[in-house]
Amino acid sequence: MLLEIDAQNALYYIHHPPADDRPTFVFVNALTGSTPAWETAVAPALRAEGYGTLSWNFRGQAESRFGPDVAITAELIAEDLGRLLAEVAPARPVLVGVSIGGLYAARAVLAGAQVEGLVLLNTLREIGPRIGWINDAMPQLVAEGGFELILDVLLPLLVNAEFAEKARAGALKGGYAPLDPEHGHMNLMRHAPDTDWEIPYEQLDLPVLVITGLQDRVFLDREVVDRLYARLPNAQRQDWEDTGHLIPQERPEKLAAALAAFGAAL
Repeated sequence: MLLEIDAQNALYYIHHPPADDRPTFVFVNALTGSTPAWETAVAPALRAEGYGTLSWNFRGQAESRFGPDVAITAELIAEDLGRLLAEVAPARPVLVGVSIGGLYAARAVLAGAQVEGLVLLNTLREIGPRIGWINDAMPQLVAEGGFELILDVLLPLLVNAEFAEKARAGALKGGYAPLDPEHGHMNLMRHAPDTDWEIPYEQLDLPVLVITGLQDRVFLDREVVDRLYARLPNAQRQDWEDTGHLIPQERPEKLAAALAAFGAAL
Protein backbone atom coordinates (compact mmCIF):
# COMPACT_ATOMS: atom_id res chain seq x y z
CA MET A 1 0.00 0.00 0.00
CA LEU A 2 0.99 3.65 -0.33
CA LEU A 3 0.75 6.36 2.29
CA GLU A 4 0.33 9.47 0.16
CA ILE A 5 2.12 12.51 1.56
CA ASP A 6 1.47 14.78 -1.40
CA ALA A 7 1.39 14.55 -5.19
CA GLN A 8 5.10 13.74 -5.42
CA ASN A 9 5.84 11.96 -2.15
CA ALA A 10 4.55 8.65 -0.79
CA LEU A 11 5.65 5.79 1.46
CA TYR A 12 5.27 2.16 0.42
CA TYR A 13 4.35 -0.19 3.27
CA ILE A 14 3.11 -3.70 4.05
CA HIS A 15 0.98 -4.03 7.18
CA HIS A 16 -0.38 -7.18 8.81
CA PRO A 17 -2.25 -6.68 12.13
CA PRO A 18 -1.58 -9.17 14.95
CA ALA A 19 -3.85 -12.14 15.44
CA ASP A 20 -4.66 -11.11 19.02
CA ASP A 21 -3.36 -8.51 21.46
CA ARG A 22 0.30 -9.14 20.64
CA PRO A 23 2.64 -6.35 19.52
CA THR A 24 3.30 -5.28 15.95
CA PHE A 25 6.93 -5.20 14.87
CA VAL A 26 7.65 -2.11 12.78
CA PHE A 27 10.80 -2.58 10.73
CA VAL A 28 13.15 0.28 9.87
CA ASN A 29 15.50 -0.41 6.97
CA ALA A 30 19.19 0.16 6.62
CA LEU A 31 20.18 3.00 4.31
CA THR A 32 20.00 0.94 1.13
CA GLY A 33 17.53 -1.65 2.40
CA SER A 34 14.00 -2.52 1.36
CA THR A 35 11.02 -4.51 2.59
CA PRO A 36 12.28 -7.91 1.31
CA ALA A 37 15.02 -7.78 3.96
CA TRP A 38 12.20 -8.41 6.45
CA GLU A 39 9.44 -9.95 4.37
CA THR A 40 11.51 -12.84 3.02
CA ALA A 41 11.77 -14.66 6.34
CA VAL A 42 11.64 -12.56 9.53
CA ALA A 43 8.17 -11.04 9.15
CA PRO A 44 6.44 -14.27 8.00
CA ALA A 45 7.94 -16.14 10.96
CA LEU A 46 6.61 -13.51 13.37
CA ARG A 47 3.18 -13.51 11.75
CA ALA A 48 3.07 -17.29 12.12
CA GLU A 49 3.44 -16.71 15.88
CA GLY A 50 0.53 -14.26 15.90
CA TYR A 51 2.52 -11.01 15.90
CA GLY A 52 1.72 -8.08 13.66
CA THR A 53 4.28 -6.66 11.23
CA LEU A 54 4.74 -3.38 9.39
CA SER A 55 7.56 -3.05 6.87
CA TRP A 56 8.08 0.04 4.74
CA ASN A 57 10.52 1.83 2.48
CA PHE A 58 11.97 5.29 2.94
CA ARG A 59 11.43 7.92 0.31
CA GLY A 60 14.03 7.07 -2.32
CA GLN A 61 13.79 3.32 -1.69
CA ALA A 62 11.80 0.90 -3.84
CA GLU A 63 8.19 1.90 -4.57
CA SER A 64 8.26 4.98 -2.30
CA ARG A 65 8.20 8.33 -4.09
CA PHE A 66 10.05 11.59 -3.49
CA GLY A 67 9.95 15.00 -5.13
CA PRO A 68 12.91 16.39 -7.07
CA ASP A 69 13.67 19.02 -4.43
CA VAL A 70 13.46 16.67 -1.44
CA ALA A 71 16.63 16.01 0.57
CA ILE A 72 16.21 12.59 2.19
CA THR A 73 17.94 13.25 5.50
CA ALA A 74 17.89 11.46 8.83
CA GLU A 75 15.44 14.06 10.13
CA LEU A 76 13.06 13.46 7.23
CA ILE A 77 13.18 9.68 7.61
CA ALA A 78 12.45 9.86 11.35
CA GLU A 79 9.60 12.27 10.63
CA ASP A 80 8.22 9.90 7.98
CA LEU A 81 8.34 7.03 10.48
CA GLY A 82 6.31 9.10 12.92
CA ARG A 83 3.86 9.94 10.14
CA LEU A 84 3.50 6.27 9.19
CA LEU A 85 2.84 5.25 12.80
CA ALA A 86 0.21 7.95 13.19
CA GLU A 87 -1.59 7.11 9.94
CA VAL A 88 -1.46 3.31 10.00
CA ALA A 89 -1.79 3.05 13.80
CA PRO A 90 -0.31 -0.44 14.21
CA ALA A 91 -1.31 -2.23 17.39
CA ARG A 92 1.28 -2.03 20.19
CA PRO A 93 4.19 -1.03 17.94
CA VAL A 94 7.74 -2.19 18.60
CA LEU A 95 10.35 -0.52 16.38
CA VAL A 96 13.10 -2.72 14.95
CA GLY A 97 15.90 -0.85 13.19
CA VAL A 98 18.98 -2.32 11.55
CA SER A 99 22.20 -0.29 11.29
CA ILE A 100 21.33 3.39 10.75
CA GLY A 101 17.66 2.34 10.74
CA GLY A 102 17.96 1.91 14.50
CA LEU A 103 19.09 5.52 14.77
CA TYR A 104 16.07 6.66 12.76
CA ALA A 105 13.82 4.59 15.04
CA ALA A 106 15.42 6.06 18.18
CA ARG A 107 14.98 9.56 16.79
CA ALA A 108 11.28 8.87 16.18
CA VAL A 109 10.89 7.74 19.80
CA LEU A 110 12.68 10.85 21.05
CA ALA A 111 10.36 12.96 18.88
CA GLY A 112 7.33 11.51 20.67
CA ALA A 113 6.30 8.37 18.77
CA GLN A 114 4.26 6.19 21.13
CA VAL A 115 5.75 2.69 20.99
CA GLU A 116 6.10 -0.18 23.43
CA GLY A 117 9.66 -1.20 22.66
CA LEU A 118 12.75 -0.58 20.55
CA VAL A 119 15.18 -3.07 19.01
CA LEU A 120 18.59 -1.84 17.81
CA LEU A 121 20.41 -4.19 15.44
CA ASN A 122 24.05 -3.16 15.01
CA THR A 123 23.14 0.47 15.62
CA LEU A 124 25.29 1.60 18.53
CA ARG A 125 28.28 3.49 17.13
CA GLU A 126 30.22 6.72 17.15
CA ILE A 127 31.58 8.38 14.02
CA GLY A 128 35.32 8.55 14.55
CA PRO A 129 38.00 8.78 11.86
CA ARG A 130 37.58 5.17 10.63
CA ILE A 131 33.79 5.08 10.28
CA GLY A 132 33.74 8.70 9.12
CA TRP A 133 36.09 7.73 6.28
CA ILE A 134 33.85 4.79 5.31
CA ASN A 135 30.72 6.96 5.44
CA ASP A 136 32.32 9.56 3.19
CA ALA A 137 33.64 6.93 0.77
CA MET A 138 30.35 5.09 0.27
CA PRO A 139 28.57 7.81 -1.77
CA GLN A 140 31.65 8.13 -3.97
CA LEU A 141 31.84 4.37 -4.55
CA VAL A 142 28.17 4.23 -5.50
CA ALA A 143 28.50 7.27 -7.76
CA GLU A 144 31.39 5.59 -9.59
CA GLY A 145 30.27 1.98 -9.75
CA GLY A 146 26.79 1.55 -8.33
CA PHE A 147 25.90 -0.83 -5.54
CA GLU A 148 27.63 -3.71 -7.29
CA LEU A 149 30.96 -2.02 -6.59
CA ILE A 150 30.25 -1.18 -2.96
CA LEU A 151 29.05 -4.74 -2.26
CA ASP A 152 32.12 -6.25 -3.89
CA VAL A 153 34.31 -4.03 -1.71
CA LEU A 154 32.52 -4.25 1.65
CA LEU A 155 30.28 -7.33 1.79
CA PRO A 156 32.97 -9.83 2.91
CA LEU A 157 33.83 -7.46 5.78
CA LEU A 158 30.21 -6.97 6.80
CA VAL A 159 28.86 -10.51 7.02
CA ASN A 160 29.67 -13.81 8.68
CA ALA A 161 31.99 -16.22 6.92
CA GLU A 162 29.22 -18.67 5.96
CA PHE A 163 27.15 -15.94 4.34
CA ALA A 164 30.18 -14.53 2.52
CA GLU A 165 31.07 -17.94 1.11
CA LYS A 166 27.57 -18.36 -0.33
CA ALA A 167 27.54 -14.82 -1.76
CA ARG A 168 30.98 -15.15 -3.39
CA ALA A 169 29.68 -16.99 -6.48
CA GLY A 170 27.60 -13.97 -7.53
CA ALA A 171 30.23 -11.34 -6.76
CA LEU A 172 33.14 -9.72 -8.62
CA LYS A 173 31.50 -9.87 -12.04
CA GLY A 174 32.70 -6.41 -13.05
CA GLY A 175 30.67 -4.24 -15.38
CA TYR A 176 30.34 -1.51 -12.77
CA ALA A 177 28.27 1.51 -13.78
CA PRO A 178 27.62 4.82 -11.98
CA LEU A 179 24.32 5.23 -10.18
CA ASP A 180 22.11 7.94 -11.67
CA PRO A 181 22.62 11.11 -9.55
CA GLU A 182 18.82 11.51 -9.42
CA HIS A 183 18.23 7.98 -8.11
CA GLY A 184 16.65 7.79 -4.67
CA HIS A 185 19.49 5.72 -3.26
CA MET A 186 21.95 8.36 -4.42
CA ASN A 187 19.89 10.99 -2.58
CA LEU A 188 20.01 8.87 0.58
CA MET A 189 23.74 8.21 0.25
CA ARG A 190 24.60 11.88 -0.33
CA HIS A 191 22.96 12.99 2.91
CA ALA A 192 23.95 10.05 5.13
CA PRO A 193 27.45 11.36 6.01
CA ASP A 194 25.85 14.44 7.58
CA THR A 195 23.78 12.35 10.00
CA ASP A 196 24.20 13.30 13.66
CA TRP A 197 24.70 10.10 15.66
CA GLU A 198 24.87 11.88 19.02
CA ILE A 199 21.50 11.25 20.66
CA PRO A 200 20.47 11.29 24.35
CA TYR A 201 20.35 7.55 24.99
CA GLU A 202 19.40 8.24 28.61
CA GLN A 203 16.03 9.54 27.39
CA LEU A 204 15.11 6.27 25.66
CA ASP A 205 13.18 5.18 28.74
CA LEU A 206 11.38 2.18 27.27
CA PRO A 207 12.27 -1.50 26.89
CA VAL A 208 15.20 -1.74 24.47
CA LEU A 209 16.82 -4.85 23.00
CA VAL A 210 20.33 -4.40 21.61
CA ILE A 211 21.65 -7.13 19.30
CA THR A 212 25.23 -6.91 18.05
CA GLY A 213 26.78 -9.12 15.37
CA LEU A 214 30.38 -9.70 16.40
CA GLN A 215 31.55 -10.63 12.88
CA ASP A 216 30.94 -7.06 11.62
CA ARG A 217 34.41 -5.86 10.64
CA VAL A 218 33.31 -2.47 9.30
CA PHE A 219 31.15 -0.69 11.86
CA LEU A 220 31.62 -2.63 15.09
CA ASP A 221 33.63 -1.08 17.92
CA ARG A 222 32.97 -3.13 21.06
CA GLU A 223 34.14 -0.43 23.47
CA VAL A 224 31.68 2.02 21.92
CA VAL A 225 28.83 -0.51 22.08
CA ASP A 226 29.61 -1.15 25.77
CA ARG A 227 29.65 2.55 26.59
CA LEU A 228 26.48 3.51 24.69
CA TYR A 229 24.59 0.47 25.93
CA ALA A 230 25.38 1.48 29.52
CA ARG A 231 23.55 4.76 28.91
CA LEU A 232 20.23 3.04 28.08
CA PRO A 233 18.05 2.99 31.22
CA ASN A 234 15.94 -0.10 30.42
CA ALA A 235 17.88 -2.32 28.04
CA GLN A 236 18.92 -5.90 27.50
CA ARG A 237 21.69 -7.09 25.24
CA GLN A 238 22.62 -10.03 23.04
CA ASP A 239 26.00 -10.42 21.32
CA TRP A 240 25.91 -12.91 18.46
CA GLU A 241 29.21 -14.58 17.64
CA ASP A 242 27.85 -16.13 14.41
CA THR A 243 26.55 -12.92 12.81
CA GLY A 244 27.88 -9.82 11.10
CA HIS A 245 26.20 -6.54 10.21
CA LEU A 246 23.24 -7.72 8.11
CA ILE A 247 21.37 -9.57 10.85
CA PRO A 248 17.96 -9.96 9.09
CA GLN A 249 19.59 -11.59 6.07
CA GLU A 250 22.29 -13.57 7.88
CA ARG A 251 20.28 -15.07 10.75
CA PRO A 252 16.57 -14.50 10.03
CA GLU A 253 15.24 -17.45 12.05
CA LYS A 254 17.36 -16.56 15.06
CA LEU A 255 16.27 -12.93 14.81
CA ALA A 256 12.59 -13.82 14.54
CA ALA A 257 12.90 -15.97 17.68
CA ALA A 258 14.65 -13.18 19.58
CA LEU A 259 12.00 -10.65 18.55
CA ALA A 260 9.16 -12.98 19.50
CA ALA A 261 10.68 -13.50 22.94
CA PHE A 262 11.13 -9.75 23.38
CA GLY A 263 7.55 -9.10 22.29
CA ALA A 264 6.17 -11.77 24.63
CA ALA A 265 7.94 -10.17 27.59
CA LEU A 266 6.47 -6.70 27.02
